[in-house]
Amino acid sequence: MVTVAITPDQDVINAEIQIAAPPARVFAALTDPEQVAQWWGQQGMYRITRWHNDLRPGGKWRSEGVGADGKAFHVEGEYLEVDPPSLLVHSWSSSYCGGLNTIVRWELEAHNGGTLVRLSHSGFAGNVQAAKDHSQGWSRVLVWMQAFVEDGRTVDTRAT
Repeated sequence: MVTVAITPDQDVINAEIQIAAPPARVFAALTDPEQVAQWWGQQGMYRITRWHNDLRPGGKWRSEGVGADGKAFHVEGEYLEVDPPSLLVHSWSSSYCGGLNTIVRWELEAHNGGTLVRLSHSGFAGNVQAAKDHSQGWSRVLVWMQAFVEDGRTVDTRAT
């Protein structure tokens, strides 16, 4: 089960999910370009078509995809902290959010025989709609990642 909350000032999205796999497996699903493209998206909504990265502090990453309407989009950023398999922090700037630059922090902690994933996405102050949209997005993304890591379900094999 995923829990997601937006701080009262509408600046930070906090989310948690327990995944039945070790932190190293979850970290790989988040950072390996071949794996990310398999699980990030949903039929009839959008899907990632390409993900590439330079996984080191100062390294760049970029995700490219297509929406159900056929329109291309991208999200990109820079890695700020990389400490496998427990921490990943990166900037986030998307083609669909009008130049809003935010920070995503992934904390992976061994817990109850698996991994407790804590996500914090900050920098939304003044943009309530973007915070709301991203909180809904992270709710889906975390469940998609869980389905991939635990059961191997991909965009193409996961029920919508």
